[in-house]
Amino acid sequence: MREHQHLPDATGLLLTCEAPAPALVHGNATRLERLLRNLLANACRHAETGVGVTVTTRGSAVELTVTDDGPGIPPADRARVFDRFTRLDASRTRASGGAGLGLPIARDIATHHGGTLTIEDAARGARLVARFPAGARPSG
Repeated sequence: MREHQHLPDATGLLLTCEAPAPALVHGNATRLERLLRNLLANACRHAETGVGVTVTTRGSAVELTVTDDGPGIPPADRARVFDRFTRLDASRTRASGGAGLGLPIARDIATHHGGTLTIEDAARGARLVARFPAGARPSG
C-alpha cells in the first residue's frame, strides 16, 4: 500500500489498509503481490477519492477485499471483466485504461492458489474479494 500511494493513479486518493490479525496463505509471494498490485491499480484507476484494502480470516479462509468509491462494475459486466483485454469504457485507450489484463491475471493467480476472485455488491463503487484457504498449501 505504501508503495502504491506514490504511483500516478493514486495521486490525490486516500488509500487505507486494515489487517487486524495475521492471515497466513501459502503460495508464491511474488504472484500474490502481483494479484494485490493489479487489484490496487484497477481500484485507483477508477476511484474518486479513496481505495480500501482489508485482510481478514473467516473460518478456514483468508479474505482480501479491495474497494473503491468510483462508478463500480455493473452486475451485467461482472463476469466479462475477467476476460482478457476487456475494458468496460470503450473510450479508454491502453495508455489511460490499461490493457484489460489486470483482473484476468489476478483471478488466475487466485485460482492457482486454490482461491477465488469475485466482484461483490457494494453500496458505492467496486468491491473485489479474493478468498484463499487459510494456511493451506495450494493444490496443483
